[in-house]
Amino acid sequence: MTKMTKLMGATAVAMAMGTAAYADGHACAADGRLSIIGNEFPAIQSVAALAQSCDGVESEANLTADHQSLNVPGMTGNPAEYTTAIVANSSIVALINNDVIQPLDNLVAQYGADIPDHMKISVNGEIMAIAFMANAQHLVYRADILEAAGLEVPTSYEEVLAAAETIREQGLLENPLGGAYASGWNLAQEFNNMYIGHGGEFFEPGTANVAINNEAGIATLEMMKALSEYMNPDFLTHDSNATSAEWEAGNVALMNMWGSRTGVLMDDEGAAEEVYSNTMVSGPLMVGDSGVPATTLWWDGWTVSKNISDEDAAATFQAMAHAVSPALLNDETMSQAVWLIDGFEPQTVNEGVLATVSAGAKPYPMVPYQGLLHTALGNELSDFMQGNESAEQALADVEAAYTAAATEAGFIQ
Repeated sequence: MTKMTKLMGATAVAMAMGTAAYADGHACAADGRLSIIGNEFPAIQSVAALAQSCDGVESEANLTADHQSLNVPGMTGNPAEYTTAIVANSSIVALINNDVIQPLDNLVAQYGADIPDHMKISVNGEIMAIAFMANAQHLVYRADILEAAGLEVPTSYEEVLAAAETIREQGLLENPLGGAYASGWNLAQEFNNMYIGHGGEFFEPGTANVAINNEAGIATLEMMKALSEYMNPDFLTHDSNATSAEWEAGNVALMNMWGSRTGVLMDDEGAAEEVYSNTMVSGPLMVGDSGVPATTLWWDGWTVSKNISDEDAAATFQAMAHAVSPALLNDETMSQAVWLIDGFEPQTVNEGVLATVSAGAKPYPMVPYQGLLHTALGNELSDFMQGNESAEQALADVEAAYTAAATEAGFIQ
């Protein structure tokens, strides 16, 4: 569906480039409106801030953890409330399915001569987004806690479980595991990671028919439930922000977390010195014997709304293109992400994402019906995680909810 393979193949090239392929000192000036909807972690905050500095552009930004429930409604009106949505592999699909973003080929031709090819995300032969960073979930750990417990750094979820039991038994931490297990999108993503790690396939080959109520699906849920026994009892309310807060409070020793969040965890703000100085990153965790990392590779990028004037589209494109040019990179921003921008120099906090790329992690699936399955997983797995139904029943509920939605959407005849 996309040139995702080309993007990830070019990621290593982009990481190694020490010189910019185009000038980063040019000023940004345009006439029109810029309204950004996106997530709220530091890398995106930096991109949005630079975009809003563009002279002559009337700009605003809504950066929120709820962005995925707001972007389609906010881009459906005419004119659209938002002129650009910052998206990832998964969230662009809904925008394409709902026909609220426009192809960027003409805007690239007019204003984007400086944008490297590896940043252009094509869908069905048309450029639909400009990617600016790679992301992935990987292990974050407290080196001092592991040392006190006499433990090596885990490389698998089985080893994480054993480590958690040892840490609890020794009285070091009562709930040593963290995880973004909040009911909804986050819980579904943790299922996706673990299911891929078990070697699972989401759909029957060549169809939109879901196929997760199987041995890999059951093993996935059983591992997630086992991990949750070592988490804060309120784990079903913990998104990435809440999980990061638990970490900075010193309550957690091991967690699977986004690379884009690790800079905040490793800086000297918001946590005691013993916490941030002992926060380390490692590669993706394995599970079972499939040999496939239990995580997914992502890109983050920006789009341009379809239901806006040509003037606003041009202003939005120019401001966002400037925001992801080498002008973004400085001592403060360099560590915030694995940037796909020319001139990026990898930092210590990026090592988890780089290791995930090197380990051959699979990209998040970008088939048009994956989002419907993601939603069904997020809605239907909480009862199992709370002990109210079996793994088989939870997976049957997911398949039924997905099949109804996919049939209504025309993906299943």
